[in-house]
Amino acid sequence: MNMQINNTPFTISGMAPLIQVFDMPTSLRFYRDVLGFKVAASSGEGDDVDWVLFKLNEIEFMLNTAYEKSDRPATPDSSRTEAHNDTSFYFGCPHTDALYSHLQNNGINADKPAITKYNFKALHVKDPDGYLLCFHWPVQVPDNHSAA
Repeated sequence: MNMQINNTPFTISGMAPLIQVFDMPTSLRFYRDVLGFKVAASSGEGDDVDWVLFKLNEIEFMLNTAYEKSDRPATPDSSRTEAHNDTSFYFGCPHTDALYSHLQNNGINADKPAITKYNFKALHVKDPDGYLLCFHWPVQVPDNHSAA
């Protein structure tokens, strides 16, 4: 579908955020093996690569290693991880309860899905690098329901 909604002579479609990760194999296990994202392209073979493009349905996003292999410290820099507190990624997910069970079955700690003040059922979880992921979907809330 090619919808032109402005007067520019070009079309922009899609977006693929890029996030920096400490340990690519760990991040791949989380996004690919637990959440089900497919690797569409990468900078090499196997899991110990520097860059990955994921696709799932209409979603695209990329991971890049925060350090070159020769410069990578033994443990993540806590100041880098703390800086991730201001970065969140929201995904549409109509089955937050099923996702919560799936995460629990895979040893991933996540907040139980809850109804938000904006009437979405939302599940929050942090990825291995501390980025906040929210999986949410709109819900009908009775008038007498007090949202979280």
